[in-house]
Amino acid sequence: MNKIPEIQFKPADEIKAFQEKLLNVQLAYLQTNSAFYQKMFADYNIDINRIKTIEDLKQIPVTTKTDLQLHNQQFLCVNKNKIIDYVTTSGTLGNPVTFGLTSNDLDRLSYNEYLSFTTAGCTPDDILQLMTTIDRRFMAGLAYFLGARELGMGIARVGNGIPELQWDTINRIHPTCGMVVPSFLIKLIEFAEKNNINYNHSSLRKCVCIGEALRNQDFTLNTLGRRIHDKWPELQLHSTYASTEMQSSFTECSELCGGHLQPELIIVEFLDDDNNPVAQGEAGEVTITTLGVEGMPLLRFKTGDICYHHTEPCACGRNTIRLCPVLGRKGQMIKYKGTTLYPPALFDILDSIPAVINYVIEVYTNDLGTDEILIRVGSEVKSEAFEKEIKDLFRSKVRVAPTISFESAEYISKIQMPPMSRKTIKFIDLR
Repeated sequence: MNKIPEIQFKPADEIKAFQEKLLNVQLAYLQTNSAFYQKMFADYNIDINRIKTIEDLKQIPVTTKTDLQLHNQQFLCVNKNKIIDYVTTSGTLGNPVTFGLTSNDLDRLSYNEYLSFTTAGCTPDDILQLMTTIDRRFMAGLAYFLGARELGMGIARVGNGIPELQWDTINRIHPTCGMVVPSFLIKLIEFAEKNNINYNHSSLRKCVCIGEALRNQDFTLNTLGRRIHDKWPELQLHSTYASTEMQSSFTECSELCGGHLQPELIIVEFLDDDNNPVAQGEAGEVTITTLGVEGMPLLRFKTGDICYHHTEPCACGRNTIRLCPVLGRKGQMIKYKGTTLYPPALFDILDSIPAVINYVIEVYTNDLGTDEILIRVGSEVKSEAFEKEIKDLFRSKVRVAPTISFESAEYISKIQMPPMSRKTIKFIDLR
């Protein structure tokens, strides 16, 4: 993969023209090699030679998670003896989907994270502490390792959990950057405080954070982000957004105002329920077309994630599209007492309550056929007054109050991390 990150700094019309050339190559590849897209093009009488621009993509139907689940092998574009690495999606919205990556795909994955780390300001002088799993069929963990290696950073592969081992690694190896789920930073801080570790004077100066939002839609820190920053102001927090399906990521630069598109790796659209593009300032479903993927490329794949986006130039000099923090997943939208909610808004409220140790939000269908919300709260405080305090906070923030059930923090922890999970589960949809 040629290192051409300068395309991010070109004028927007040049970026678009550059992407459209790559799109034509990708369409031809799909026409030749993808059983799924060959059938789609035939069924809908699609002439790929008429797809010249990103706007022309609207002539092509979208691809959904259901398509991937029902026709998984039809997306494979190479013989199986070309597959080097097998991974699966996390299965948040259904059964996990298998993806196969070729050697070239692994090179592309490495290049993506090279771009991600450089966007966040990392250099070969940095040492990365990898606080995510590199196994369990998890694409991202391997991607972080490959990208850091591509950049020339030193790497400490600690994996997730075990605060004591994390701090031993920090004290022993002196990493400057962490790759981490942000809520785990709270656990690192708590361990440090209990063990008299001066974390603000540690070597760690920056973290690239995955899996949880750090910012509000105006890019100010949300509750989780503020909790970390208030305790550890020396630590700079960069958000990144990615998924197995897109095999690429959107990462915040030094301006911390949205994740930047990598133009040579992916085309992104923001679509409404009728698959029409939304304007800037309107929320739309992130819909991606991969560029340069060899094993299982995707065309107009609707991720399920609802986002706002920005197209104006960034102060860092890049002219690429930027994604705002994810509002929520379309499949997880809750209609509760006339109010539309997404789980991240509920997470933000619960994260702001000091006496809440941990929690799980359950949504189910009640006898009337409407959504009901039960929040299982792990806390040492279990009084009626505390329950009222939580409900009043919900009413003030989102106008409705869910049902609260107090449990032990140990019980909640077991729910959050079942044996087969590689992510902390905070939302369970039983509808």
